[in-house]
Amino acid sequence: MTKNPPIRPEYQLDLPPIAEQSLATPLPWTTRLWNLAWLRKSAILLVLIALWETAARWQNNDLLLPGFIQTFTAFAQDMASGELPTKISLSLGTLVKGYAIGTVLALALSSLAVSTRLGRDILSTLTSMFNPLPAIALLPLALLWFGLGENSLIFVLAHSVMWPMAVNTYTGFLGVSDTLRMTGRNYGLRGLRYVWHILIPAALPSILSGLKIGWAFAWRTLIAAELVFGASSGKGGLGWYIFQNRNELFTDRVFAGLISVIIIGLLVEGLIFTTLERVTVKRWGMQK
Repeated sequence: MTKNPPIRPEYQLDLPPIAEQSLATPLPWTTRLWNLAWLRKSAILLVLIALWETAARWQNNDLLLPGFIQTFTAFAQDMASGELPTKISLSLGTLVKGYAIGTVLALALSSLAVSTRLGRDILSTLTSMFNPLPAIALLPLALLWFGLGENSLIFVLAHSVMWPMAVNTYTGFLGVSDTLRMTGRNYGLRGLRYVWHILIPAALPSILSGLKIGWAFAWRTLIAAELVFGASSGKGGLGWYIFQNRNELFTDRVFAGLISVIIIGLLVEGLIFTTLERVTVKRWGMQK
């Protein structure tokens, strides 16, 4: 017996050539169409519109449930007359002011909380007290303090935006890695420069999430507040438009106002926040 392993003879095996065949089979056109998200969503909307129109015709009572065609006609007429654009611009103008104030206050509180122990205690105490409090519940006090004007709405909107955004922002700040924190400290960053250059870029997803939640809260609060006490400084917004047409039993215009609320919400979510995410991600150098 030898210690060396046996050497097997080499040989060559001739394989038959591979037949030419397509490596990728194209999908059927129905599958390709169904893979388009916008087409699927459009199909869902068309089904909802068809169900709405069918229910309205079956109900046969325009006062209780106007159909889609009747509502769309009222919407087009009020848009052409300028009534709806005026109401929408008034509501959005008030919303932007309250939203901006609430955002600035939330960022200030979160920055204070992540910097000092007292700031953490202040934020924790205030959010525990005021975050569960519905913004619309403060409306009677706002009317007493600021009167029947835009300032009352701004106060309520700032409250609705401030707390959820502060919670999301502070949570994002806490999630920043120690490596990034020490890097900022080594570069001598302190105070606002440390927050701006280190914490905000690292916590950007949480901040954007807080902005979205704050926007949704503010939009709902504004419409509800206008429905409660109506006009602001003698001028009514979109909520007042809905309330006024309900009193006059123009149900088709009430639905037109509700559709306007939905459309504005979809546009803000789909255009403004999507663009904001894309621009900020590029600005902070986090694109793939």
